[in-house]
Amino acid sequence: MTTDTPYIPKKPTGTVDEPYDPLQYFIALFEGRKGEASSVKQRADTIEGVLKDRIVDGDKKGLEDDLAIAMKIHDPLFIINDILLSGMKVVGELFGSGKMQLPFVLQSAETMKKSVSYLEQFMEKVEGQEKGKIVLATVKGDVHDIGKNLVDIILTNNGFKVYNLGIKQPIDLILKAVDEVKPDAIGLSGLLVKSTVVMRENLADLTSRGISIPVLLGGAALTRAYVEEDCVDAYGAGRVAYAQDAFDGLDLMNKIADGNFDSHLEEIKKRKHNRPSNAKAKQRWSQNEEAGQKLIGVEMRPVEWEAINLKRAELAKQVEVPIPPFWGAKIVDSIPVKALIPYLNEQMLFTFHWGFKKAGKTLDEYWKWVETDVKPILKRLLEECERENILQPKAAYGFFKCASKGNSLLIFDDSGKKQVGQLDLPRQGKEGGICVADFFRDVDAGERDVLAMQVVTAGQKVADVAREWFAESRYQDYLYLHGLGVEMAESSAEYIHKKIRSELGFGHEDDRDVKKMLKQGYRGSRYSFGYPACPRLEDQALLMSLLGAERIGVELSEEFQLHPEQSTSAIVVHHPQAKYFNI
Repeated sequence: MTTDTPYIPKKPTGTVDEPYDPLQYFIALFEGRKGEASSVKQRADTIEGVLKDRIVDGDKKGLEDDLAIAMKIHDPLFIINDILLSGMKVVGELFGSGKMQLPFVLQSAETMKKSVSYLEQFMEKVEGQEKGKIVLATVKGDVHDIGKNLVDIILTNNGFKVYNLGIKQPIDLILKAVDEVKPDAIGLSGLLVKSTVVMRENLADLTSRGISIPVLLGGAALTRAYVEEDCVDAYGAGRVAYAQDAFDGLDLMNKIADGNFDSHLEEIKKRKHNRPSNAKAKQRWSQNEEAGQKLIGVEMRPVEWEAINLKRAELAKQVEVPIPPFWGAKIVDSIPVKALIPYLNEQMLFTFHWGFKKAGKTLDEYWKWVETDVKPILKRLLEECERENILQPKAAYGFFKCASKGNSLLIFDDSGKKQVGQLDLPRQGKEGGICVADFFRDVDAGERDVLAMQVVTAGQKVADVAREWFAESRYQDYLYLHGLGVEMAESSAEYIHKKIRSELGFGHEDDRDVKKMLKQGYRGSRYSFGYPACPRLEDQALLMSLLGAERIGVELSEEFQLHPEQSTSAIVVHHPQAKYFNI
């Protein structure tokens, strides 16, 4: 006899009338308690139920013994398709309803992977045993792969064969893989705004080659409307769908496997016809870049420039130009990881990168849970990183003479006479709109101002080790390490920015509360390329050249992305009134 649902322990009240998530209840039993035996969870009364519970709970201890017992009753393929995958289905439902956190989903996927690896040795390899095949790739020019790899994990451990091509994949290599493996679908991923344009171009290439298989698109810069309108129009077959996350991708792949994908597209078309038109829709895939280009060269009437110059002069009078300890660039070849811990944004790390949500807890309950259950993960990971020298933060920073001219920031050599570069910056398109250039003295003011620049990296090794852990099916640790690498790069940026403020003589003005300081509780501002105030990624080339960023192992991709991925760059403005603003 088999069971379709995992065993649900009794509630503390003794009532069992309402179903609920057993994993979350199990975790809740141990919140705030350490070192206690985890024997509260009772085993299901059938081996099928036991294995299904193992998948839901991510329980690998003694897994192979239970699988051996199950094989006395069922063949391995039945165990995978009818028992283990039913557990993964429950995992997807729990995640979709907000009852299971992402790290626990990956723990379940690890258990699924280990189960399949054990059972495969007893199975004859037969082509077509998988539910379907997909070629998955991050598009050309994009170095981000965390989202794509999460899709790989979920699809692979739900019965699909995934051909993961990696990052920065040009359309020719994607087409070559399609020709070789004959997949049921293509999955394209990307984080950048520019990547959405590349996806659209890729769809046009697929059309020119006569390809008509389903294409699934995902990535942070995408919107459902852009995919279902612009991208569908770009693909001759029109068989394009938007996957908001990994489980959305799983749902779409299941529709493809079941032959229901085209019906799904017809439903999308019906919604599209009922959707109100939006005049701005055609700009959404590149609105940041277009806004920057448009407003950089905006023509101002003489009276408007007069007002701007008066405001600029007024701003200049309010602050003296600080004197830096040196001109030019300096390398920080090694930043102690322990020195970065105070700058670590734990809220971003735990909630955004690691996926630990409040899930019904109050804020106080959540942070108490973080203290007892999540911070020990960070401690363990940092200890492993220290043992293996995984995190290798470095930086290049420097001070340069500069002056403003219109919406441009002119950069000079140490003499202040020879121009060595220029940054063209956008101005807010409204009356009295500001521009980063406004915070610096005018080129005709008779005195040069000072601009600081910085580039930091967590190092290449953290990305390499993360990929190794992904290949070894250490899915949880892969997620944890990737997120830590990203936030360590941000911590390095905060560390160097504080160093710059101190060397310019106003570091003492920082808010003493580190959390408030991390929310711009300091004088001036740090503007990273790609954001509204300085949207042109191309301008990083000048910064990289002036700082000699290659000396710390950082370089630019052909799409002007920093490599290694866990790196950031910025210009630093010393003026007290300089804060973040939108264009």
